Amino acid sequence: MLKAPQTIYDRLRLLEQIDGIDVVTSASYRELAYEALTNPEVNVSLQQAIADRLHQANLQLGMQTVDGDSY
Repeated sequence: MLKAPQTIYDRLRLLEQIDGIDVVTSASYRELAYEALTNPEVNVSLQQAIADRLHQANLQLGMQTVDGDSY
């Protein structure tokens, strides 16, 4: 069952914090976001807001991942 889209949007904010949440919780929040993005019953403007926040969180994750590696 899909959680309320506003709740998903709010939880994605936690992903943007440096030491916000653990990996499993992070994956769960991302999965919820993808479900909201593919659900035609979710308002398009809220889908866009979720997509924007998810994008920012993914950028943050990428920077954290790359920052520790020495390619």
